[in-house]
Amino acid sequence: MTKLSNDAADSAAFGQYLLSAVQATYGLSGAVESDHVRLEVLEDDVLQTMVSIDRLMTDLSQDMNRQNIYVNNERQNMTTLSLAIKNGELYGSSLATRAFTQTETLARAEAQSSVPKASDRPLVIIRFDRPNVQYQQALYNAVSQALSRKPTATFDLVAISPQRGTAAQIALNASAAKRNGEAVLRSLRDMGVPSGRVQMLAQESPSATANEVHLYVH
Repeated sequence: MTKLSNDAADSAAFGQYLLSAVQATYGLSGAVESDHVRLEVLEDDVLQTMVSIDRLMTDLSQDMNRQNIYVNNERQNMTTLSLAIKNGELYGSSLATRAFTQTETLARAEAQSSVPKASDRPLVIIRFDRPNVQYQQALYNAVSQALSRKPTATFDLVAISPQRGTAAQIALNASAAKRNGEAVLRSLRDMGVPSGRVQMLAQESPSATANEVHLYVH
């Protein structure tokens, strides 16, 4: 699954390169109308493929996170079972597993019941105003400090798109903002943040000039 995730990430990067190359080709001189029509078809195909790849990467990230949690819990249960066999008694499941499950259940309920207010200050603001935005290190540092202050912290991940232009442009911005939000969500899962602690939302903003992702902590 890790290899498949890496292959999907490579395909996503190559798709972004193809999309940039297609869009740059529109500006070349000497093209006729049929050339632009074929470029538009190619651009649509690349965009659809990138959406499928992004969905695959999100699903893989969720599955890997669930399996890692399951394996870790079972490892703790086996340690407890080993102690029980050594002492000739039957204890049951690991106390660490029960504590973790209880904490995650409470954190998930808190995450689902909270919605960021207009007056709330984001923990992190990521602006996708250029290709290949490198946000991972800053995101890790901010989330790490938040969890150090409050180990049971939950997060709201808000994908914000500009509310400008035609209806088609607004829809395209919303779709791109959602993909950016899913990419940030995958990064959080890869960093070890349980999926139950993160609630993903989407908003349109008349003041935004580019797609953004805001992360709030509770």
